[in-house]
Amino acid sequence: MTALNVAKFGGTSVADATAMNNCADIVLGNPATRLVVLSASAGVTNLLVALAQGELNDEERTEQLARLQQIQFAILDALGNPPAVQEAILAQLAEIEAMSRQACLHTDAELADRLIACGEMMSTRLFTELLTQRGARATWIDVRQLMRTDSRFGKASVELDATRAQCQQQVGPLLGDSIVVTQGFIGADAQGRTTTLGRGGSDYSAALIGEALGATSIEIWTDVPGIYTTDPRLVVHARPIPEISFAEAAEMATFGAKVLHPSTLQPAVRSDIPVFVGSSKDPAAGGTWIRAKTDATPLFRAVALRRNQVLVTLHSPNMFHAYGFLAEVFGILARHRISVDLITTSEVSVSLTLDHTGSQSNGEATLSDKVLAELGELCKVKVESGLTLVALIGNRMSEMSGVGSQVFATLEDHNIRMICYGASAHNLCFLVGESEATAVLNKLHQALIG
Repeated sequence: MTALNVAKFGGTSVADATAMNNCADIVLGNPATRLVVLSASAGVTNLLVALAQGELNDEERTEQLARLQQIQFAILDALGNPPAVQEAILAQLAEIEAMSRQACLHTDAELADRLIACGEMMSTRLFTELLTQRGARATWIDVRQLMRTDSRFGKASVELDATRAQCQQQVGPLLGDSIVVTQGFIGADAQGRTTTLGRGGSDYSAALIGEALGATSIEIWTDVPGIYTTDPRLVVHARPIPEISFAEAAEMATFGAKVLHPSTLQPAVRSDIPVFVGSSKDPAAGGTWIRAKTDATPLFRAVALRRNQVLVTLHSPNMFHAYGFLAEVFGILARHRISVDLITTSEVSVSLTLDHTGSQSNGEATLSDKVLAELGELCKVKVESGLTLVALIGNRMSEMSGVGSQVFATLEDHNIRMICYGASAHNLCFLVGESEATAVLNKLHQALIG
């Protein structure tokens, strides 16, 4: 089987011409890398989101557009302003300006997706030209020809069979003699309308395309050298993990480790494709390989935080020895497409957590007044915010004696809220107040991971 590597580069990795050249070094240094997936240059997506919301006055809008142009023109200048690429970037900026004016009059999720997707379109045009100037045969392709999704703008779901067929048909024949450059985060529905997969969806795009093409490895290049035992910005003694299992990495991504998008690993797990995470700024520093199985399986591998959590407690005497209450609750949440993270129950109440950081890109709140009103017809509803989810990640945690005592003895001075333990052998989760989160993280890391 011929080796095929898919390399994905995040926003900081393609922030400017110097960063893009670092990425080109990585791509050209590995002959197996035949497909490259890019995010928008750092800062661009945030500028586009602000324009898409349609709330800026003319002066603010002009300022945002000027900043966008500045980012793109700086890279163009470094490339020598090749006429064809310059024309493509100018056309894209003109389209952004027109859509931003439209958003000021009336914005919706479809327009927002079309506008926000422009960042990836520009970064990939520029990077394709850079590879060409450095002597590679590079082909730019619009991922909307490949990534088929439903029409849920802002957080579209991918239609796997159609996407696989398009990738094999349109990209497969190019891989023999060309490096294909395409966009992450973006797709198109059956009508050809632009959709996005939600923030962080570029990782998922790379993994899906890799799976469709039978990739032998996937590389996620970011601004840190791999996955750490915890956030190194918060814990001085955090250290990179050379190798980690799919199960552990999926738990870490789900519970707050920002290096990977939670959905990234699904295609890799399905097709047993090893995933490497490294720093495009310092590829020699190594990184983390994520595989189906690892040699070491420590009880405690890492600890992660996910801030901005919402705890919803539903209380009703009607729950006592009753049937169907939880079904009605989850029916309401399902109708509003609200995903529950953790859940605990007693005889007359149920508590569940919602990830408030997962709000729509258009700013719509996860828990709207409409949802609260529907739940209020069933029971008394209490909503608490200002909480942080702490997740210990490891192996065989639900099978080993004394795990709970090790964890909670370390935190005897802290108020621990909702605890979830036993549903997975790979995690133990609980809530603490936002103000205590960093202290809790440091204590757990020092006592259990070292």
